[in-house]
Order: sequence, then C-alpha cells, then structure tokens
Amino acid sequence: MPRTTRRTDTPPPRTRSSETETLRGFLDYLRASVAAKVDGAPEPQVRTAAVQSGTNLLGLINHLTFVERAMFLGDDVTDWQATFQAASDDTVPDVVARYRAVVEQANKVLDGCTDLGEPVPRPRPGRPAPSVRWALTHMIEETGRHAGHADILRELIDGTTGR
Repeated sequence: MPRTTRRTDTPPPRTRSSETETLRGFLDYLRASVAAKVDGAPEPQVRTAAVQSGTNLLGLINHLTFVERAMFLGDDVTDWQATFQAASDDTVPDVVARYRAVVEQANKVLDGCTDLGEPVPRPRPGRPAPSVRWALTHMIEETGRHAGHADILRELIDGTTGR
C-alpha cells in the first residue's frame, strides 16, 4: 500500500450572492480540483485502470473535456465510452492543457449569458438546448462526481489525498 501524502484541502469557494456567480464559482472550483488530481501522478499509473470498470485518472479528465465541449460548445459526441481513454501518446500536460483550454472557451461562452433561463447558445445538433442554469447545474454534478472518482483513483495510485 502506498504511503499517504496529504495535500492541503482547498475549501469551497466564497461566492457573491448572485445565482450565476455561485454556480460558476462552484463549477470552476471543481474544474480546478479535477485538474489538480493528476499533478505529479506517475506514468503509467495515471492511465492504468485501477477499478473493474476500467476507469483511469487521465481518462476522467479526457472525458470531462468532451462533456464541456458538448455542453457549452455544441460538439456532438458519438461514443461517450471512448472519451474515458486518453490517446496512448497523450501526456498528462497534454490532457490537462486541452481540458483547461476547453474550460476557457466554455467560460467565454458563459460570459455572454446574462439570463440563466435562456438556452445555451451552442446546443448540440438535433437536440433541444437546455437552459444555461440546467447546463451549469449538470456540469457541477458531472464534474463533482468525477472529482470523487479522481480522489479515489489518485489515492490508489500513490496515496495522495486532499484537494
């Protein structure tokens, strides 16, 4: 069993009072937590399945990149299961840089949204556009769920815990 390394926990964000600032603050907090989970994680363990489902740490970040692109940039994903694997030649910095770039693009789209009840500006082709509120709430749930998976996977890899 690897020795546990405890990182300092980062508390949830202190947001302003508006609903938009609260939702965006928590989503950005979770995005940063997920990206930090691979910081210093060793190869090949970062891409090696540590659980029966085949889930791996790098694959989670790759998957979240696709979810962000689909939700906020309108990309159509035809094989969600395939998004849980990073390409064999992808490095940790490659995958994290792609994730952060997509988050930046998604935030630019969200910056233009002034009414949470309006539909997302770039819906996926052939699908009804959810409201910005629904999309933000879904992304908080999706990112939070996978952040929990990432916590467990990172601890299994080298004992590192914390956010």
